[in-house]
Amino acid sequence: MRHRSVTYSSPQVREATFQALADPTRRAVLDLLRRGAQPAGQIAEVFPVSRPAISKHLRLLRRAHLVREHRQGRHRVYQLNPQPLRAVDSWIEQYRQFWSASLTNLKAFVEAQHERETQTTSRSCKGKTISERTRS
Repeated sequence: MRHRSVTYSSPQVREATFQALADPTRRAVLDLLRRGAQPAGQIAEVFPVSRPAISKHLRLLRRAHLVREHRQGRHRVYQLNPQPLRAVDSWIEQYRQFWSASLTNLKAFVEAQHERETQTTSRSCKGKTISERTRS
């Protein structure tokens, strides 16, 4: 049998990763597994859905390579596999850069507007007497 290496940046794996992350229950399972490996039964106890539903979620997470499964006696134990999340992080990084630049530009614009308004207000107040400034 030939050894197949999994590349987590392949389009099929990326698509499966995003599909798996689209479901809030699967994201909650991943959050739970960040604390450490857990048997399927223990994972199922945390959620208000049936055990078969959790098994289906775990199967989809396994197919997306987001979790690893191994047997420990009669139990199937799942642990988080963070490797495919790097593809998600690199995709999100493009948006981080976009929003960072956009917010920096917005900050510069707002500060420039504030500076202009402050200068305009201070110029208009210079020609007035104290009693005229307090009335306006």
